[in-house]
Amino acid sequence: MAACVDKWQPTHAGRLSGAIYRFLPDGATDRAADTAAPASASGGDDVWDELRVEAQADADAEPLLRKFYGDLVLSRPSLESALAAHLSAMLCVPGVLPQDALRDLLAAALAAHPDAGRAARADLRTARDRDAACDRMVHCFLYYKGFLALQAHRAAHGLWSEGRSAAALLLQSRASEVFGVDIHPGARIGSGILFDHATGIVIGETAVVGNDVSILHGVTLGGTGKESGDRHPKVGDGVLIGAGASVLGNVRIGAGAKIGAGAVVLRDVPEGTTAVGNPAKAVGKKAAPQRRPEEQPGVTMEQGWSDYVI
Repeated sequence: MAACVDKWQPTHAGRLSGAIYRFLPDGATDRAADTAAPASASGGDDVWDELRVEAQADADAEPLLRKFYGDLVLSRPSLESALAAHLSAMLCVPGVLPQDALRDLLAAALAAHPDAGRAARADLRTARDRDAACDRMVHCFLYYKGFLALQAHRAAHGLWSEGRSAAALLLQSRASEVFGVDIHPGARIGSGILFDHATGIVIGETAVVGNDVSILHGVTLGGTGKESGDRHPKVGDGVLIGAGASVLGNVRIGAGAKIGAGAVVLRDVPEGTTAVGNPAKAVGKKAAPQRRPEEQPGVTMEQGWSDYVI
């Protein structure tokens, strides 16, 4: 596209969580404050400081990148400001949707919802720590469409929660076109999320995704039929969903579960269980032993299942 010319239940706290999501009976979420990462560069923002150091190192090593890194990172006062600038440059439409206006919309949404900034920082750490192909957070920030699509969603969700559905749907539509990731602005998504490769991910309006979840490309968290109301999956903390899997309907995926590549899940998957096949069935006769948060499949990215078989 041409460049624009216009100027369920309890979660574990700490480590990667920017906001804590609990599943409530009506599908709503309760956000608990988390001060692990500040929402601005003031007061010591380790993620933003490290990202800037990485950007400067890349700019020094590759003169071609100096203006690019300067405009999008090094000249910006905060991660939120940089996100608004970067996303607006990618999502604007020349002559129709001006970059400056879009940047202002994104910046205002991020400022009004500081939990989105905290979650973005957790997502950046997650990419660096969990994705073997990512050795610098600045590369995730600039180039990883899964991360960028998720941050566009966080802004859209903030607008949606304010009743600004038209603006929220605009961001959803543009992000779907540009990044190939379609997340309804009503969906509630936790922090420490990795969309690995990301192409073809679809997440419906009433879906809820917990913290420290990893989702590979081609995954659908969708509904069934044409019923309205709470009709999409609820995914617990530490879940890993393999490439091409579909989870359909208001089903619950328990914390620490694995969904195998290509699986079609139509029923609840218990905590710590691996489900594979079409229709998906649990592998083995019992759930895996309780794991610490850092050992959950969504964090380790381990997709094997032989250890589950009895």
